[in-house]
Amino acid sequence: MTSPFTYRKELTIADPNAVLKEALTLKPAQKAELIDKLLSSLDKPDKDIYELWAKEAESRIDAYEKGKIKAVTLERILNKYRQDT
Repeated sequence: MTSPFTYRKELTIADPNAVLKEALTLKPAQKAELIDKLLSSLDKPDKDIYELWAKEAESRIDAYEKGKIKAVTLERILNKYRQDT
């Protein structure tokens, strides 16, 4: 499928509102393609985020093993969020 923006060279990509305004004029199939591409772009691995989460996980494990934090059961967590809805 051809990119929905190939005919619009004047589109200002730096302005998200302009991109949205233009995207809203697309046909449903073109919108679906655009959405798919945008979502796919978010799924790319980010080494920095991965490393930060790995450090956070290690920190939490260390704190648990040293008795600084306690484990919470999944049931307790689910009950908390069920009550909030």
